[in-house]
Amino acid sequence: MLCLCAVVLDAQAGVPGFADIRSGYKSSYAELHDRDGKFLHARRVDLTSNRLRWVPLADISPALSEAVVFAEDREFWQHSGVDWSATALAAMKMVTGDSTRGASTITMQLAGLLDKELAWRSGGRSLSQKWSQMQAARDIERSWSKPEIIEAYLNLVSFRGDLQGIAATSRALFGKQPAGLTRNEGLLLASLLPSPQAAPGRVATRACVLINAGFMDADCQVVKDLAMTALTRRLSPYPENTALESLANSLLKVPAQNVVSTLSTGVQKKAEEVLRNQLFELKSSHVNAGAVLVLDNATGAVIAYVANAGLLESARFVDAIQASRQAGSTLKPFLYEMALEQKYLTAASVLEDTPVSFPTPSGLYVPQNYEKDFKGPVSARVALAGSLNVPAVRVLNLVGVENAWARLRALGLTLPESPDFYGHSLALGGADVTLWALANAYRTLARGGSSTPPTFSPGRVGEVVRVMDHEAAFITADILADRSARAITFGLESPLATPFWTAVKTGTSKDMRDNWCIGFSTRYTVAVWVGNLDGSPMQDVSGITGAAPVWAAVMKQLEGGQVRPDGSAPVAPLTLVRQKVRFRGLREPAREEWFIRGTELESVDYVQQAVTRIEYPVTGTIIAVDPDIPWSRQQLRLRAETGVDGLSWWLDGLRLGPAKDHDWSPMPGSHRLELRDARGLVHDAVSFTVRGRMVTAPAN
Repeated sequence: MLCLCAVVLDAQAGVPGFADIRSGYKSSYAELHDRDGKFLHARRVDLTSNRLRWVPLADISPALSEAVVFAEDREFWQHSGVDWSATALAAMKMVTGDSTRGASTITMQLAGLLDKELAWRSGGRSLSQKWSQMQAARDIERSWSKPEIIEAYLNLVSFRGDLQGIAATSRALFGKQPAGLTRNEGLLLASLLPSPQAAPGRVATRACVLINAGFMDADCQVVKDLAMTALTRRLSPYPENTALESLANSLLKVPAQNVVSTLSTGVQKKAEEVLRNQLFELKSSHVNAGAVLVLDNATGAVIAYVANAGLLESARFVDAIQASRQAGSTLKPFLYEMALEQKYLTAASVLEDTPVSFPTPSGLYVPQNYEKDFKGPVSARVALAGSLNVPAVRVLNLVGVENAWARLRALGLTLPESPDFYGHSLALGGADVTLWALANAYRTLARGGSSTPPTFSPGRVGEVVRVMDHEAAFITADILADRSARAITFGLESPLATPFWTAVKTGTSKDMRDNWCIGFSTRYTVAVWVGNLDGSPMQDVSGITGAAPVWAAVMKQLEGGQVRPDGSAPVAPLTLVRQKVRFRGLREPAREEWFIRGTELESVDYVQQAVTRIEYPVTGTIIAVDPDIPWSRQQLRLRAETGVDGLSWWLDGLRLGPAKDHDWSPMPGSHRLELRDARGLVHDAVSFTVRGRMVTAPAN
């Protein structure tokens, strides 16, 4: 007796409040919600436990609480924490050597859940531990109500494996909320409590014993069948969404965290649906993967993020939005924008789409069109809208590979290699880019050249950076929206032709490994990639047949699919000039054209002329000067083939003289050499580098 009194004196007098326990209860999962607070996806963050949110007793089926009380503590509603008659019976069993579990009321078990010192251990509890548990139970009963006790118990107790609490258990075993549990299901769960890891047959046997003991409205055979199904599987407590797996991994880091994102459930589901349907249509063409990204032009808010179509279980965690792929023709608009911005071109300027080879340090570069034919002389508008390859390489030659490389990096495209590594292939997609970066680059074009980073946080807008000229960006977007101009390649009717204003560009990488369609309305930018995650080529899939149908369906969802002839196009900068242009020598009708002020034309006369090009040096040439010869005595001869009169050499923005063979004393550094006419129009341009240290002649 003295020993027991000592235990009473050492027992903790205070117990935590019910409200404290409930508020301190944390789900093992973090949840991702859309902009309206609707659930999208969840990720288990705490791997030490597996529990969901706390469930109020009112949201738990009475069938469960009745089964638990019947199985564990039939006097629960009458006693004050300890069932003394059951305790006496357990003591008698202990004396006779019967070590079967018993006498612990629900309140006593709750005390063990709240205090690890009172928790059940292998080999049982000592007499002092049992007494402390009884005291703690009585303290709980003094400050907690009976409904609070049973509610806390059902949320804290472990039912099977790592499943703690009724929320996780009900979803994992039965795929339903606790409110929907039947009496058979409730009895099966109650039968798990003495031995959560027991075999299904053993659990079912205990349930049948309880039925025979008087638990009404339950069926032994039904419970047996239920045990064999529910206890041999594990259902996901949340609906799975492969498209959001990678995003959840990056955004959800803290248990019980609820992240409200910028995503829209409606747009997200539509994008997932149309992408999956399109991939099923393309399955016979060896296509099994895709991704969709939707951005709000004004804020950069990410509205839809479909990183994976979910068709390949082995690649469900691959984020195709962040994976680098060959850009195809998707970089062309940025080259044309640069040429317009620098006034090397207007939208009415003539570019020749004819067979051509460009000398490079590694050999001749011979670009071809996707259709393997050539359109002859065309305007810059038609060349870009029709995605012609040879004119794009000519434009890259005008703006310079280094300048184009720097501009693309300013737009957010990584391009980790040097400009020389990409060379002329930069015009035709010889660089690896991500859908994430490419989408925001097009969004920058939609915004008239000002860039902000995309965001998942509602109300957050990043720093605004001016990357492109507003006027040139507008003209470029206007070209990409021109259905008539693109008809030379795509026809008048295609998935690119929407009933409202959109500017769009497709792209297909080498060997048909990647397929892109990226475009924007005045409000949204939609980017789509289709291909294979292992990089294997598709079979006869182009931008129009692969990614474009997905782009069109998502864009129509965003814009409501309504015909909006007025008010849907962006407003032109007031500084632009709208001028009617007539074409002679080209198969293009007269049209109204946009010009940056000072570049406007009333007519464009094209006459077949001899080739005009810089013969030496070629782009990418590296010239090493001999250090043993005085610098002033070393000369570099500039050579050109000129089919136009009145051309002049211009080096780094300074006129050298008429375009004939010209000797130039090399200076160390990077240089840009141009052939310009009297109006300042650049007919050809190259970039080269001079390496070496200046050496002067010794004094006499």
